[in-house]
Amino acid sequence: MTRFGRLLTAMVTPFNQDGDVDYDVAGKLANHLVDQGTDTLVLCGTTGESPTLTWDEEYKLFQVVQASIQGRAKIIAGTGSNSTLEAIGATRVISELGLDGSLQVVPYYNKPNQRGLYSHFEAIAKACPDVPILLYNVPGRTSCNLEPDTIAQLSKIANIVGVKEASGKLNQVTNIRRTTSPDFAIYSGDDGLTLPMLSIGASGVISVASHIAGKQIQAMIQAYESGDVHQAMRLHLDLTPLFEVLFIETNPIPVKAALRLQGWPVGQTRLPLVPISSTAESTLRSILTNLNF
Repeated sequence: MTRFGRLLTAMVTPFNQDGDVDYDVAGKLANHLVDQGTDTLVLCGTTGESPTLTWDEEYKLFQVVQASIQGRAKIIAGTGSNSTLEAIGATRVISELGLDGSLQVVPYYNKPNQRGLYSHFEAIAKACPDVPILLYNVPGRTSCNLEPDTIAQLSKIANIVGVKEASGKLNQVTNIRRTTSPDFAIYSGDDGLTLPMLSIGASGVISVASHIAGKQIQAMIQAYESGDVHQAMRLHLDLTPLFEVLFIETNPIPVKAALRLQGWPVGQTRLPLVPISSTAESTLRSILTNLNF
């Protein structure tokens, strides 16, 4: 269950003042996140603003971060698409680059049924058998839920090794755990549900808040795994205000604002996402100060 470790960070994509990808800052941020406890970097997912990146930008970002961290952590690349052929093509690229895995989001906008979802992921996995694949279920963004029965069937495909589960439904996580083998990894897609999901068999979290509190989140997970449930709960409770404020507006608007407040020149989000409102930024600043971040 620890192929990719316990703490995976869904890394933001830094932009410069002209709105171009700032690859230099990306390399530095990637190393900082590893220093703060990240086991695996997840590039070009939702937090990385993949919908507004070109494939060429993504491929260059993969290579820059790979060269920068020099094997200090693993790298999973978001190569999903609502076009099966496009997802296969992008996943073949990361296979050639030698990255450690692919994050495959549920196809958005098309709204396939469960048979269509199974066929989509099966086709990608079979076309790229050397790439470990994490499914990414986020119905709030895709308008389509990948059901536990479908995940259980997909888990039988050798290189589909886990799921980022962001449905927010603990009963769904329970049913995934019940119907998959113990080595099939389940990662929380919500920082605030990491501890509850660990209690029902999750492996860890693909985190946004780890940009700010990586050491603390890693400590919470390790405390739980070592049997110190009370310490894990204390850390969870302490971090809850951070988990909540980072979604006060659409992700990744708040986390980029938080990084800028800490001195990281990560730039703004690309349209159609707009800069954080002054009211939300004031709330964010207050909570970061109160938590000594």
